[in-house]
Amino acid sequence: MNKKLLCFLYLLLLGSVTPVLAQGPPKPSSLMENAVAQVLLAVIFGLFIAIAVLGNVVVQAMDLYRERMKKTADKTLLLIGITITGCLFSNAAMAQSEPAPAVKETINGLSATAFYVLTSVIALELLVILVLLYALRILAGIESKRKRKAIAAGKPAISWWEKVNKTRSVSAEAEQEADMGHDFDGIRELNNPTPPWWQWGFYSSIIFAVIYLWVYHISHSAPLQLEELAIAEAHAAEAKEAYLANAANNIDEHSVKLLTDAADISSGQKLFSASCAPCHGAAGQGVVGPNLTDNYWLHGGKINEVFSTIKYGVPEKGMKSWKDDFSPKQIAQLASFIKSIHDTHPAGAKEPQGLVAEN
Repeated sequence: MNKKLLCFLYLLLLGSVTPVLAQGPPKPSSLMENAVAQVLLAVIFGLFIAIAVLGNVVVQAMDLYRERMKKTADKTLLLIGITITGCLFSNAAMAQSEPAPAVKETINGLSATAFYVLTSVIALELLVILVLLYALRILAGIESKRKRKAIAAGKPAISWWEKVNKTRSVSAEAEQEADMGHDFDGIRELNNPTPPWWQWGFYSSIIFAVIYLWVYHISHSAPLQLEELAIAEAHAAEAKEAYLANAANNIDEHSVKLLTDAADISSGQKLFSASCAPCHGAAGQGVVGPNLTDNYWLHGGKINEVFSTIKYGVPEKGMKSWKDDFSPKQIAQLASFIKSIHDTHPAGAKEPQGLVAEN
């Protein structure tokens, strides 16, 4: 094998492995004790052998260029080797100068840094193999041979695009072969079929149409557009209802508003009769608790103040907090009912307590 190539491959492998060695002494779990590291190192060694073999073949193929290309090729190979080796050794120097961070992430027991370095070496070797294969193809003159064969056969070279579309080069012989025999005012009809990909697209559209007809109109295994619209509208209505229900409970003493809807007042009355009537009377006239129908309030008569009194209670006077029993919506309904019985003057109303407050 060429000595310059061996020297270059040795420097390439040494520069690739140096970043791993530059990380310092091995951890308690060394590379050779890890199965993933062993596989990666085996792949690296196998690719290195492939690079050596391909490199030898490429060097032999370079002899085809003889004296005119030999010096240039040797200089180019040496320059590439020096450049790649310099880059790899510079990475190694950077790895040595910077303190290695504590490795926390592991991949199958192997540190993430070592794993990524080994995979990077494999990727680099694969890139070198691709470059060598491409160089071998050029040096061996494979494309030149194809062109020479096409010229010898009297046929022009056909590109991959022409093969995909099955197009024909415009020449006298090609026109003669494609002539359909139809001539009108000097315009001849040639046999120019559509490209294969277009034909397969057309056949696929027919198959799709048959499947669509069966799924949507015969078996009814999938909804039509109007049915999809109805389903989407039903889902939207459910989502809206859930949103409104959630929004109704996003009420506190700062955002509560007086409810005037008959359904809300009726719901508040039911809550009042079941929970508040024993202390405030069935009509709000007051029993143990104060009268709720006059203009006098112990803790404020505004809607937000009534809401707050119900929500947090007045423990020092025996009134419990109802926030764990009623939802914010129910407390708002209850407070709105209490505001609705203002100035009703029920029989047996209790004497005024507290101060006159703004309603």
